[in-house]
Amino acid sequence: MSTEPAYSVEREIDIPLEILWAAWTDPDALEVWYHGMEHSVVPGSVNSDPVVGGLWTVGIDVPEAGYVAYFYGQYTAVVEQARLDHTLHYTESAEEFAARDFDTKHHDIRIEFESRDFRSWVKFSQFGDLSESDAVQAQAGMESYFDSLEKYLSIPE
Repeated sequence: MSTEPAYSVEREIDIPLEILWAAWTDPDALEVWYHGMEHSVVPGSVNSDPVVGGLWTVGIDVPEAGYVAYFYGQYTAVVEQARLDHTLHYTESAEEFAARDFDTKHHDIRIEFESRDFRSWVKFSQFGDLSESDAVQAQAGMESYFDSLEKYLSIPE
């Protein structure tokens, strides 16, 4: 993994760390919130097995552009309630998503977590070659994902 991310997004949220961690690792939770505010997760597309070598997948319906964005990868580091690292492969092909070829070009993702008094902090960083305009677009997209996360976490259970 390169030392400098292409971009990163971070937030402090009024929620216990164990709940924030579960939102990022539980496949049922990811299926509810892991998308931009204007998008939705493709039902049944989410996998999350947060162990080194475990699978991570999600399909995001992007109706305004007329396609589904499929992301998949494997966890490369898991430190309970502190850090998740995984590869990130991208395709718009359902067939390629189903095949999950881990030899394709990918980026690396690091998600860091920290308890801060009565709040929790999370930082999402993407590493890899991205043009400046692609990095700006990806960062804006992830900001929208974080908005979705905050909306999900504010829903009373």
